[in-house]
Amino acid sequence: MDTIYTSKYFVASQCDNSRRFYIDFGHKTVKFSFCQLLALRHKLKSIDIEQHVNGENIHGLEVLSLCNREHLFVFNTLEILDLQELIHGTFAMMEINSVLA
Repeated sequence: MDTIYTSKYFVASQCDNSRRFYIDFGHKTVKFSFCQLLALRHKLKSIDIEQHVNGENIHGLEVLSLCNREHLFVFNTLEILDLQELIHGTFAMMEINSVLA
């Protein structure tokens, strides 16, 4: 398994044999197909971070269900920002690798 991108809290990896992606959330590693990774990116892009900053989201928490509701996570604002960075970096690295191949 090859590490694609590492952020402060999370690590994204890819297994060429199984053609799957893995995200290590620290306490749990979740396996993703490419379509599930795209769905996660879409969910993360739809989160309004301004609500966390200006106090509309009082608790500063986001609940995400992943992989067709197989996994449920609760993230704080810093973790959401870090996860957004991880997904952005992961897709950027995949794009760079596809150009170089």
